[in-house]
Amino acid sequence: MSQVKVIGIDLGKSTFHLIGHDFSGREMFRHKYSRSMLIDFLSIQDKTIIAMEACCGAHWLARKCKSFGHEVKLIPAQYVKPYVKSHKNDYIDADAIAEAATRPNMRFVSVKSEEAQLGIVIRRIRSGYIKERTACMNRIGSILLEFGLSFPRGHHQMKNLFQWIADQKELPPLLLGELTAQFEYYNQLNTWIKEQENKLLALNKENEVAKLLQTIPGVGPMTASCCISAVGSPQDFDNGRNFAAWLGLVPFQYSTGGKPRMLGISKRGNKELRELFIHAARAVMWRDNTAEKFFGTWLLDLKCRKPFNVALVALANKLARIAWSVMTTKKAFEVRV
Repeated sequence: MSQVKVIGIDLGKSTFHLIGHDFSGREMFRHKYSRSMLIDFLSIQDKTIIAMEACCGAHWLARKCKSFGHEVKLIPAQYVKPYVKSHKNDYIDADAIAEAATRPNMRFVSVKSEEAQLGIVIRRIRSGYIKERTACMNRIGSILLEFGLSFPRGHHQMKNLFQWIADQKELPPLLLGELTAQFEYYNQLNTWIKEQENKLLALNKENEVAKLLQTIPGVGPMTASCCISAVGSPQDFDNGRNFAAWLGLVPFQYSTGGKPRMLGISKRGNKELRELFIHAARAVMWRDNTAEKFFGTWLLDLKCRKPFNVALVALANKLARIAWSVMTTKKAFEVRV
């Protein structure tokens, strides 16, 4: 076993398939384990490279392997696919993972900390509550529409729901009971959303990087928290341009035969973080005084020359590059006059 260079693990919910390669790339063993058996197996192995796809459950297992002294390499699933030979099964996938991990130019994903994963969980639950709240509001509007009432759009209208109904027409008591139940559920969702936001604030209260990120114009606690959770290590990116490209805030390139062709933004990478940077840019763009204060005439001239959304994405790209610099240098954003 001391000759094992890399162990590729194909992750599953309850079963895990392993293949070990020696230093010449030959297969040395293949095993199928349950979760508890896998932990026992890895705990007695000599220190080696453990390779996995960066998917569900990978970061927890990676931290476990690191505690045993192993070197862990997490690979994006799309980079493993070219190494899958012929048909697809769990052992072939594990073999492809082990081979991909040995490539000199392979790109890897940093292992996320437990705190970073907790931040992701809290934000996902909050996003679910927001979707349910919107669905509840639409449900109330559709019920009223069936009885000839067109309720005004927007969450700010919901607090005056029953006063608005009373001003319109009399409704059946049973219908009012149903609307009351939905309205109470809507208010409960608002409470839960606020609780999730407070949890995020408490989680990042002592995080210095989160405080530094919030010095960037338009970046608030939610964007800062998402940055810390999504980016395991800013050193994974050579520069801010690579970070912005990873987020999908650059044009998609389709060039061949020496003819460059740039399309719309690629929208690849972390969808949540890209969306938050877009919102951050929009918060800055709406206020000309703020835009000029932090970015000079560059942004105002861009707004005049280009459509609003084009300028918006350009500013989001700039904010992402600034965020990478702040995370790398551990220095607050400063306005250069």
